[in-house]
Amino acid sequence: MAANSSSDVPTSPGGVSGIAKTPTGIAGLDEITGGGLPRGRPTLVCGGAGCGKTLFALQFLTAGALAHGEPGVFMTFEETASELAQNCLSLGFDLDELVAQGKLAVDHVHLERSEIEETGDYDLDGLFIRLGYAIDSIGAKRVVLDTLETLFGSLGNEAILRSELRRLFRWLKDRGVTAVITAERGDGALTRHGLEEYVSDCVILLDHRVSEQIATRRLRVVKYRGTAHGTNEYPFLIDEQGLEVLPITSVGLAYEVSSERVSTGVAGLDEMLGGEGYYRGSSVLVSGTAGTGKTSLAASFVDAACRRGERALFFAFEESRHQVTRNLRSIGIDLEPWIERGLLRIHAARPSAQGLEMHLAQMYRELRAFDPRTVVVDPVGSFIAVAAPADIKALITRLLDFLKERQATTLLTHLSSGSSHLEQTDFGISSVVDTWLLLRELEAGGERNRGVYIIKSRGMAHSNQVREFVLGARGMELLEVCVSPEGVLIGSARIARREGERGAPGMAPEPRAGK
Repeated sequence: MAANSSSDVPTSPGGVSGIAKTPTGIAGLDEITGGGLPRGRPTLVCGGAGCGKTLFALQFLTAGALAHGEPGVFMTFEETASELAQNCLSLGFDLDELVAQGKLAVDHVHLERSEIEETGDYDLDGLFIRLGYAIDSIGAKRVVLDTLETLFGSLGNEAILRSELRRLFRWLKDRGVTAVITAERGDGALTRHGLEEYVSDCVILLDHRVSEQIATRRLRVVKYRGTAHGTNEYPFLIDEQGLEVLPITSVGLAYEVSSERVSTGVAGLDEMLGGEGYYRGSSVLVSGTAGTGKTSLAASFVDAACRRGERALFFAFEESRHQVTRNLRSIGIDLEPWIERGLLRIHAARPSAQGLEMHLAQMYRELRAFDPRTVVVDPVGSFIAVAAPADIKALITRLLDFLKERQATTLLTHLSSGSSHLEQTDFGISSVVDTWLLLRELEAGGERNRGVYIIKSRGMAHSNQVREFVLGARGMELLEVCVSPEGVLIGSARIARREGERGAPGMAPEPRAGK
């Protein structure tokens, strides 16, 4: 996702005018930095092997060439131009085409340590001439040097090293190019030499860590001279679309709200919610023990949205797409036609496949790409296998804020433990949702039936009844309420009461509408 190019006089995250910035083309990073990298100054991107430094640099160059009309030079000291182009094809970057169009120049400088002899007169004048020629040949505005270790790896004289590093950074500034310089992370320092971070105007650290056998990539802006910037660690993704950073801060509580109502997909449940259903853009939690119909209720909601011609996105974390659609056909809900028409997308993934924040980053990407009006997450409790309850609540809060900002109505399902109190969740998310429905088993007369009641629904009148429902060939149906002096009748007692005792004084069935 390309960043906004109108950032000659950008504002920082706090809204204060700062230095001129160059958009990176890396989704999320320009938000963190308040517009991009410092224009006309060098930025150091450091990290361990495999953390994404070269990809970061390539995406920065290709975004400039394709989205902002800024040609770039990629000077590599490790991979050849052909190797680099081949590796980047899998990420959608056609370097050869950009080179042919004069938008990019790739220069491989071969350096062999055994062929380099350090002397007191060692300097980078030859590199400056070569790099200057490449810049002038295409009028480059962006430059990448990948990596410094290869360039300076054979030098042991720290005085020469310091002098030439400073000369390099000063030369890039004098040329007025926005430069990205990659460097390997050192022991106890950001880089191996421990000097590059001090002469850089901006330093970005990439990290690839593994905790509890789950890998997570994180980015941190260590310093940024002359401007405010995000200082947290931010998860980022690398996939076939390149690199994307996920800001972990919430969008806050400034979003607009709607008075429009949308159907739950179940007529009787709409009646319980004031006769109209959920508020558009609100959040709904459906909890209950295993087998109570949580996924079925979620599917009814999705089916109703697609019937209105709205796009819906279903995040499934326990079943595959085909298993979800097959099982739902047994209760008369066929989601395949909506998938074929492009109104429904089912994203299925195992919670243990990646870290919690990587899941959130992937969900953000799916949501931005598909732009649904209805979203289902089934079930949110599955993340307990990869994260602590407090982290899961933070994820859900950020996700709901993001969706409310987009006016998407969201339904979350949660598996309640049969051994605990049903009117609570494992990670305290009930306080952040607008509507909470509890599905439960109703046991009477040797039968186990299903019932639903509304624990809360902010901003609307709603029923206080426990309504029995069935899952059959026509989906989820709420049954008519029958009462007797002993209370509400369920299961076979309700059927017997309706069929055999309809005329008894004081015992007539009494349908009760939503309160």
